[in-house]
Amino acid sequence: MKKQLWQSFAIAPIILGGTIIANSPAIADPVDTLNSSNNSPVASQATAPLATALDLPQLPRGQAATDILMRRYQMKPTENAAATNSVDQVTSVSQLKDVQPTEWAFEALRSLVERYGCIVGYPDRTFRGNRALTRWEFAAGLNACINSMERLLNENVAVLREDIDKLKKLAEQFRSELAALGTRIDNLEERVAFLEDHNFSTTTKLRGSAIFMVDQAFSENFQALSWRQQGIANQGNNFPRQDVQENTVFGFRARLNLESSFTGTDLLRTRLQAGTIANLSTVTGTNSSRLQQDTGFNASTVIIDDLWYRFKLGNITAWVGANSLDLDDVFEVGNPYLASGDTGALSRFARFNPLLYRGPSGAGAAIKYQFDKSLQITATYLANSGNNQAANPSQGNGLFNGAFSAGAQIGYTPFDNLKLAATYVHSYFNAGSGFSLAGGTGSAIAENPFCSPSSTTGACSTSNSAAATRDSYGLQGDWKVAPFLNISAWGAYALATSRGYTFGSGGRYQIQPGFGADLWTWSAALNFLDIGKQGAVLSLSGGQAPRAARVAAYTGQAIAQDQNSNWLIETQYKYPVNKNITITPGFYVLLNPNSNSNNNSIWVAALRTAFSF
Repeated sequence: MKKQLWQSFAIAPIILGGTIIANSPAIADPVDTLNSSNNSPVASQATAPLATALDLPQLPRGQAATDILMRRYQMKPTENAAATNSVDQVTSVSQLKDVQPTEWAFEALRSLVERYGCIVGYPDRTFRGNRALTRWEFAAGLNACINSMERLLNENVAVLREDIDKLKKLAEQFRSELAALGTRIDNLEERVAFLEDHNFSTTTKLRGSAIFMVDQAFSENFQALSWRQQGIANQGNNFPRQDVQENTVFGFRARLNLESSFTGTDLLRTRLQAGTIANLSTVTGTNSSRLQQDTGFNASTVIIDDLWYRFKLGNITAWVGANSLDLDDVFEVGNPYLASGDTGALSRFARFNPLLYRGPSGAGAAIKYQFDKSLQITATYLANSGNNQAANPSQGNGLFNGAFSAGAQIGYTPFDNLKLAATYVHSYFNAGSGFSLAGGTGSAIAENPFCSPSSTTGACSTSNSAAATRDSYGLQGDWKVAPFLNISAWGAYALATSRGYTFGSGGRYQIQPGFGADLWTWSAALNFLDIGKQGAVLSLSGGQAPRAARVAAYTGQAIAQDQNSNWLIETQYKYPVNKNITITPGFYVLLNPNSNSNNNSIWVAALRTAFSF
């Protein structure tokens, strides 16, 4: 209702102006009056008597409340403040692009604009004078002009009595409409005031999501062995093996996002999170089996997951983060139908490229420059905020002395339905931190190629893992082939380099600075849109989870690199029950889990229900 009322102010006064000017010699030639060298109340008195505030028609709606409501409307910080249906005050008729001096009501419009200031136009500087007018809209324009004249009189600005007399006649003719309009605005103002008084914040919105996840992992045999562990088993050692624990579980993840905007184009996000969705690697033996939304068992622990600020300055978008500003928050990941943290891929791997967009991050800054519609470049530096590392002043921590990621991305959009990007990221991982070079999605060797594992279990300890760097290079593309089909693909190579020493028992897997490892990954996805219902998406994706194709080692040492490729294939159907509830059944299968063909395939079935509010 509020928008309609203010829109009516943009139309009604032109008709009102025509009515006033039709029989008014005092303003028949407003140019002479407005542009004369003696443009003053005294000069106006020579042609017609002046009015006072007491001469104004007494309306059921006063000026003050209307002005208050208008100010509230204009000062609200909204993201669509420049919408084409909003109104904008003009001070000269020449500012209206669609009004020409040959228009039949040009002089009346100029008088209303330049003499009384009771006319408004649209933000694109048009008046749209050919639009039809109702009695309600005319009454709204009449009310605006009466209020404007009252303001001028209170400021000791001359107003012709003849104009006031005509307003009185019009006010009498439209008394019922004006009375109803006043009641409407009164009620609207009361409702706005109530909302402001009871609103959580005038700058902050509360958005939330909840995920219910029912899932199970199953396999024909034991948990997946890495090639480090396989090497120990091949030597005839008594190596302990465990079956994949097949157990149906029901977990959840809940998020509350406080999203604040102070200018209408910025965003301060504060996120609270808790959940119980399990990390399936504990029962399968490989990180490639992990679900995207796993959180561990911290239902009783509410954490601040996101705390960052994004703002725009012309063609520049900038981010500043204190916690959990991640690489995928600032870079385009190129997987539009599977990248969502709530309704995207079921598996952690299929969401986006783990060698590029998973790494030390959380605290730092990023900047994106949009050259034009088709070309943009983004750069970032993010220190690790996990375990408060970026805030820790001790040696080996802090903003510039601990784990971090720094990188850049060039995005190119040659067509509206085709997006391409090239990304480079350099990351540093602290020694003994239990880091994951493959982003918690790859084989055990790809996750940590520079460690000295236990001679009995083949596991890497955090106390015997060398510091490392990872230089990742990746390409990605996203192509909407047709209204019903989208194709996306990405691939990356990473050169991992040891930055320290590790020593295993009997000299096994000794690592020294400069030892390198080659990591590879790729994936592709087909998304079939609006299958069964508008908004529903059937997705089929698959690719090679990160594997270590080469790991430098001393001559004569046991197996140090992956011998096979680790494949993951996922199918899911995302069905929107309504705009707030989405159900996604699906499954994914791991072939050669842990990049070891001796392992049986591992299957994960899941049913996810996502609620948003």
